Amino acid sequence: MRAFEAEETNAHRICTASDGWVERFGADVLVSFKSEMARERLTTEYFLWANSAGFTLSRMFARFLPRRNVEREAPSLLLGDQKANLRTAVMELRLQYGIDFGAGYSVGLFVDQRENRRFVRKVEPTRLLNCFAYTCSFSVAAASGGASTVSVDLSRRSLERGRENFSLNGLPVEGHRFITDDVFDVLPRLARRGEKFDMIVLDPPTFSRSPRGRTFQIRSDFETLLLSALDVADRDSHVLLSTNSSNLDERALEVMARFCLKAARRAGKFHRQSKPVEFPPGAGASTIWLTLY
Repeated sequence: MRAFEAEETNAHRICTASDGWVERFGADVLVSFKSEMARERLTTEYFLWANSAGFTLSRMFARFLPRRNVEREAPSLLLGDQKANLRTAVMELRLQYGIDFGAGYSVGLFVDQRENRRFVRKVEPTRLLNCFAYTCSFSVAAASGGASTVSVDLSRRSLERGRENFSLNGLPVEGHRFITDDVFDVLPRLARRGEKFDMIVLDPPTFSRSPRGRTFQIRSDFETLLLSALDVADRDSHVLLSTNSSNLDERALEVMARFCLKAARRAGKFHRQSKPVEFPPGAGASTIWLTLY
Protein backbone atom coordinates (compact mmCIF):
# COMPACT_ATOMS: atom_id res chain seq x y z
CA MET A 1 0.00 0.00 0.00
CA ARG A 2 1.08 3.56 -0.70
CA ALA A 3 -0.52 6.84 0.32
CA PHE A 4 0.30 10.27 -1.11
CA GLU A 5 -1.21 13.73 -1.24
CA ALA A 6 -1.33 14.82 -4.88
CA GLU A 7 -0.18 18.34 -5.65
CA GLU A 8 -2.80 20.93 -6.54
CA THR A 9 -5.73 18.54 -6.71
CA ASN A 10 -8.44 17.05 -4.52
CA ALA A 11 -9.09 14.22 -6.98
CA HIS A 12 -6.43 11.56 -6.65
CA ARG A 13 -5.68 7.96 -5.80
CA ILE A 14 -4.88 7.35 -2.14
CA CYS A 15 -3.87 3.70 -1.88
CA THR A 16 -3.53 0.79 -4.25
CA ALA A 17 -3.42 -2.99 -4.10
CA SER A 18 -3.18 -5.61 -6.83
CA ASP A 19 -6.93 -6.21 -6.61
CA GLY A 20 -8.30 -2.72 -6.05
CA TRP A 21 -7.70 0.91 -5.18
CA VAL A 22 -9.07 3.91 -3.31
CA GLU A 23 -9.62 7.32 -4.91
CA ARG A 24 -10.50 10.58 -3.21
CA PHE A 25 -12.82 13.08 -4.90
CA GLY A 26 -12.84 16.08 -2.61
CA ALA A 27 -14.43 14.94 0.66
CA ASP A 28 -15.84 11.79 -0.98
CA VAL A 29 -13.96 8.51 -1.39
CA LEU A 30 -14.46 5.71 -3.93
CA VAL A 31 -13.22 2.18 -3.20
CA SER A 32 -12.84 -0.02 -6.29
CA PHE A 33 -12.36 -3.71 -5.55
CA LYS A 34 -12.25 -7.18 -7.14
CA SER A 35 -13.22 -9.18 -4.04
CA GLU A 36 -14.85 -8.59 -0.67
CA MET A 37 -11.51 -9.31 0.98
CA ALA A 38 -9.93 -6.55 -1.09
CA ARG A 39 -12.73 -4.14 -0.18
CA GLU A 40 -12.23 -4.78 3.54
CA ARG A 41 -8.46 -4.42 3.26
CA LEU A 42 -8.65 -1.21 1.25
CA THR A 43 -11.20 0.43 3.53
CA THR A 44 -9.06 -0.46 6.55
CA GLU A 45 -5.96 0.98 4.88
CA TYR A 46 -7.90 4.10 3.97
CA PHE A 47 -9.11 4.76 7.52
CA LEU A 48 -5.57 4.26 8.85
CA TRP A 49 -4.31 6.80 6.30
CA ALA A 50 -7.13 9.26 7.02
CA ASN A 51 -6.48 9.06 10.74
CA SER A 52 -2.78 9.79 10.29
CA ALA A 53 -3.44 12.57 7.77
CA GLY A 54 -6.21 14.17 9.81
CA PHE A 55 -8.70 13.87 6.94
CA THR A 56 -12.42 13.41 7.54
CA LEU A 57 -14.50 12.13 4.66
CA SER A 58 -18.13 12.96 3.95
CA ARG A 59 -19.04 9.76 2.10
CA MET A 60 -17.51 6.48 1.02
CA PHE A 61 -18.67 4.66 -2.10
CA ALA A 62 -17.74 1.15 -3.23
CA ARG A 63 -17.50 -0.14 -6.80
CA PHE A 64 -17.01 -3.79 -7.80
CA LEU A 65 -14.55 -4.36 -10.66
CA PRO A 66 -16.11 -7.06 -12.89
CA ARG A 67 -14.37 -9.08 -15.55
CA ARG A 68 -16.86 -8.04 -18.25
CA ASN A 69 -18.05 -4.53 -19.09
CA VAL A 70 -21.69 -5.67 -19.22
CA GLU A 71 -21.47 -6.46 -15.49
CA ARG A 72 -20.47 -2.93 -14.52
CA GLU A 73 -22.67 -1.14 -11.99
CA ALA A 74 -22.73 2.31 -10.44
CA PRO A 75 -20.95 2.71 -7.09
CA SER A 76 -22.96 2.01 -3.94
CA LEU A 77 -22.87 4.13 -0.80
CA LEU A 78 -21.04 2.52 2.13
CA LEU A 79 -20.87 5.44 4.51
CA GLY A 80 -22.49 8.87 4.66
CA ASP A 81 -25.79 10.65 4.13
CA GLN A 82 -27.99 8.69 1.74
CA LYS A 83 -30.03 11.82 0.98
CA ALA A 84 -27.04 13.93 -0.06
CA ASN A 85 -26.66 14.90 -3.72
CA LEU A 86 -24.68 12.29 -5.64
CA ARG A 87 -23.19 15.03 -7.78
CA THR A 88 -20.20 17.11 -6.73
CA ALA A 89 -17.16 18.78 -8.28
CA VAL A 90 -13.42 18.47 -7.76
CA MET A 91 -10.50 20.76 -8.45
CA GLU A 92 -7.51 19.65 -10.54
CA LEU A 93 -4.74 22.07 -11.43
CA ARG A 94 -7.13 24.96 -10.79
CA LEU A 95 -9.81 23.56 -13.10
CA GLN A 96 -13.09 22.04 -11.92
CA TYR A 97 -14.65 18.78 -13.10
CA GLY A 98 -18.06 17.40 -12.26
CA ILE A 99 -18.36 14.05 -10.47
CA ASP A 100 -21.55 11.98 -10.39
CA PHE A 101 -21.60 8.84 -8.26
CA GLY A 102 -25.04 7.94 -9.59
CA ALA A 103 -24.39 8.24 -13.33
CA GLY A 104 -22.90 4.79 -13.85
CA TYR A 105 -19.71 2.82 -13.45
CA SER A 106 -17.36 5.77 -14.22
CA VAL A 107 -17.91 8.82 -12.05
CA GLY A 108 -16.65 11.52 -14.45
CA LEU A 109 -12.87 11.96 -14.20
CA PHE A 110 -9.96 9.57 -14.78
CA VAL A 111 -7.35 10.79 -12.33
CA ASP A 112 -4.54 8.74 -13.90
CA GLN A 113 -4.63 11.17 -16.87
CA ARG A 114 -3.78 14.21 -14.74
CA GLU A 115 -0.21 14.63 -16.04
CA ASN A 116 -1.44 14.30 -19.63
CA ARG A 117 -3.97 17.05 -19.01
CA ARG A 118 -1.13 19.10 -17.53
CA PHE A 119 0.84 18.55 -20.77
CA VAL A 120 -2.13 19.75 -22.84
CA ARG A 121 -2.17 22.99 -20.88
CA LYS A 122 1.60 23.37 -21.20
CA VAL A 123 1.53 22.97 -25.00
CA GLU A 124 -1.49 25.29 -25.43
CA PRO A 125 -2.80 23.83 -28.70
CA THR A 126 -4.82 25.91 -31.13
CA ARG A 127 -7.26 23.15 -32.22
CA LEU A 128 -7.82 19.97 -30.23
CA LEU A 129 -9.72 16.87 -31.38
CA ASN A 130 -10.87 14.78 -28.42
CA CYS A 131 -11.97 11.31 -29.57
CA PHE A 132 -13.95 9.13 -27.12
CA ALA A 133 -14.22 12.37 -25.16
CA TYR A 134 -16.40 11.08 -22.28
CA THR A 135 -16.93 14.19 -20.07
CA CYS A 136 -14.46 16.27 -22.09
CA SER A 137 -11.76 16.80 -19.46
CA PHE A 138 -9.04 17.11 -22.12
CA SER A 139 -11.21 19.58 -24.03
CA VAL A 140 -11.62 21.70 -20.90
CA ALA A 141 -7.86 21.64 -20.33
CA ALA A 142 -7.23 22.82 -23.89
CA ALA A 143 -10.04 25.39 -23.91
CA SER A 144 -8.69 26.95 -20.71
CA GLY A 145 -5.65 27.97 -22.77
CA GLY A 146 -7.70 29.40 -25.63
CA ALA A 147 -7.96 26.39 -27.95
CA SER A 148 -11.01 25.56 -30.03
CA THR A 149 -12.08 21.96 -29.48
CA VAL A 150 -14.03 19.14 -31.11
CA SER A 151 -15.26 16.47 -28.68
CA VAL A 152 -16.62 13.19 -30.08
CA ASP A 153 -18.41 10.47 -28.13
CA LEU A 154 -21.22 7.97 -28.67
CA SER A 155 -22.90 9.07 -25.43
CA ARG A 156 -24.99 12.23 -25.63
CA ARG A 157 -25.22 12.31 -21.85
CA SER A 158 -21.43 12.24 -21.48
CA LEU A 159 -21.10 15.18 -23.83
CA GLU A 160 -23.77 17.05 -21.87
CA ARG A 161 -21.63 16.55 -18.80
CA GLY A 162 -18.73 17.85 -20.87
CA ARG A 163 -20.64 21.07 -21.55
CA GLU A 164 -21.31 21.29 -17.81
CA ASN A 165 -17.57 21.03 -17.18
CA PHE A 166 -17.05 23.98 -19.51
CA SER A 167 -19.63 25.95 -17.52
CA LEU A 168 -18.03 24.98 -14.20
CA ASN A 169 -14.89 26.76 -15.38
CA GLY A 170 -16.59 29.78 -16.89
CA LEU A 171 -15.69 28.64 -20.41
CA PRO A 172 -18.20 29.46 -23.17
CA VAL A 173 -19.20 26.56 -25.41
CA GLU A 174 -19.25 28.81 -28.47
CA GLY A 175 -16.39 27.83 -30.75
CA HIS A 176 -16.43 24.28 -29.44
CA ARG A 177 -18.19 21.33 -31.05
CA PHE A 178 -19.71 18.34 -29.24
CA ILE A 179 -20.46 15.54 -31.69
CA THR A 180 -22.56 12.53 -30.67
CA ASP A 181 -21.41 9.98 -33.21
CA ASP A 182 -19.04 7.12 -33.96
CA VAL A 183 -15.42 8.33 -34.14
CA PHE A 184 -14.86 6.09 -37.17
CA ASP A 185 -17.57 8.00 -39.03
CA VAL A 186 -16.48 11.43 -37.82
CA LEU A 187 -12.77 11.18 -38.70
CA PRO A 188 -13.34 10.62 -42.47
CA ARG A 189 -15.82 13.53 -42.54
CA LEU A 190 -13.29 15.84 -40.92
CA ALA A 191 -10.63 14.67 -43.38
CA ARG A 192 -12.89 15.30 -46.41
CA ARG A 193 -13.47 18.85 -45.16
CA GLY A 194 -9.74 19.39 -44.90
CA GLU A 195 -9.87 20.03 -41.16
CA LYS A 196 -6.58 19.79 -39.29
CA PHE A 197 -5.74 19.67 -35.57
CA ASP A 198 -2.52 20.33 -33.73
CA MET A 199 -3.50 18.04 -30.85
CA ILE A 200 -5.51 14.80 -30.95
CA VAL A 201 -6.53 12.66 -27.97
CA LEU A 202 -7.09 8.94 -28.60
CA ASP A 203 -8.18 7.30 -25.35
CA PRO A 204 -10.67 4.64 -26.49
CA PRO A 205 -12.43 2.05 -24.33
CA THR A 206 -11.21 -1.52 -24.46
CA PHE A 207 -14.50 -2.48 -26.14
CA SER A 208 -17.52 -0.56 -27.38
CA ARG A 209 -20.52 -1.03 -29.66
CA SER A 210 -22.18 1.77 -31.63
CA PRO A 211 -25.97 2.08 -32.01
CA ARG A 212 -25.55 0.80 -35.58
CA GLY A 213 -23.87 -2.37 -34.29
CA ARG A 214 -20.27 -1.51 -35.17
CA THR A 215 -17.88 -2.85 -32.54
CA PHE A 216 -14.52 -1.47 -31.45
CA GLN A 217 -11.92 -3.77 -29.90
CA ILE A 218 -8.74 -2.14 -28.74
CA ARG A 219 -6.31 -4.85 -29.87
CA SER A 220 -7.60 -5.13 -33.43
CA ASP A 221 -8.88 -1.61 -34.11
CA PHE A 222 -6.49 0.86 -32.45
CA GLU A 223 -4.20 0.76 -35.48
CA THR A 224 -7.06 1.71 -37.82
CA LEU A 225 -8.07 4.47 -35.41
CA LEU A 226 -4.61 6.02 -35.41
CA LEU A 227 -4.30 5.84 -39.21
CA SER A 228 -7.60 7.72 -39.55
CA ALA A 229 -6.47 10.28 -36.97
CA LEU A 230 -3.23 10.91 -38.86
CA ASP A 231 -5.31 12.10 -41.81
CA VAL A 232 -6.44 15.11 -39.74
CA ALA A 233 -3.20 15.67 -37.81
CA ASP A 234 -1.38 18.85 -38.75
CA ARG A 235 2.39 19.19 -38.99
CA ASP A 236 4.08 19.49 -35.58
CA SER A 237 0.93 18.17 -33.91
CA HIS A 238 0.74 16.05 -30.76
CA VAL A 239 -1.26 12.81 -30.55
CA LEU A 240 -2.01 11.09 -27.24
CA LEU A 241 -2.27 7.29 -27.41
CA SER A 242 -3.83 5.82 -24.30
CA THR A 243 -5.40 2.54 -23.21
CA ASN A 244 -6.41 0.67 -20.08
CA SER A 245 -6.08 -2.68 -21.85
CA SER A 246 -3.78 -5.03 -19.96
CA ASN A 247 -2.67 -6.44 -23.34
CA LEU A 248 -1.20 -3.16 -24.60
CA ASP A 249 1.61 -1.54 -22.64
CA GLU A 250 3.46 1.62 -23.65
CA ARG A 251 6.04 -0.31 -25.64
CA ALA A 252 3.29 -2.03 -27.66
CA LEU A 253 1.62 1.33 -28.30
CA GLU A 254 4.87 2.74 -29.66
CA VAL A 255 5.45 -0.28 -31.93
CA MET A 256 1.93 0.08 -33.30
CA ALA A 257 2.37 3.82 -33.79
CA ARG A 258 5.67 3.38 -35.65
CA PHE A 259 3.96 0.99 -38.07
CA CYS A 260 1.18 3.54 -38.65
CA LEU A 261 3.70 6.33 -39.25
CA LYS A 262 5.42 4.25 -41.90
CA ALA A 263 2.12 3.36 -43.56
CA ALA A 264 1.02 7.02 -43.57
CA ARG A 265 4.45 8.26 -44.68
CA ARG A 266 4.70 10.48 -41.65
CA ALA A 267 7.50 10.93 -39.13
CA GLY A 268 7.49 11.67 -35.45
CA LYS A 269 9.02 11.14 -32.05
CA PHE A 270 7.64 9.77 -28.77
CA HIS A 271 7.69 10.78 -25.15
CA ARG A 272 5.94 9.69 -21.98
CA GLN A 273 4.59 11.91 -19.25
CA SER A 274 5.36 10.75 -15.72
CA LYS A 275 2.52 8.97 -13.94
CA PRO A 276 0.87 10.90 -11.10
CA VAL A 277 3.03 10.48 -8.00
CA GLU A 278 0.41 8.47 -6.11
CA PHE A 279 0.25 5.76 -8.79
CA PRO A 280 2.65 2.83 -8.22
CA PRO A 281 4.48 1.30 -11.21
CA GLY A 282 2.11 -0.57 -13.51
CA ALA A 283 -1.02 1.21 -12.27
CA GLY A 284 -3.19 3.47 -14.40
CA ALA A 285 -3.53 3.74 -18.16
CA SER A 286 -0.66 3.07 -20.56
CA THR A 287 -0.01 6.33 -22.43
CA ILE A 288 2.49 7.81 -24.88
CA TRP A 289 2.61 11.07 -26.80
CA LEU A 290 3.46 11.13 -30.49
CA THR A 291 4.80 14.42 -31.84
CA LEU A 292 4.67 14.62 -35.64
CA TYR A 293 7.27 16.38 -37.76
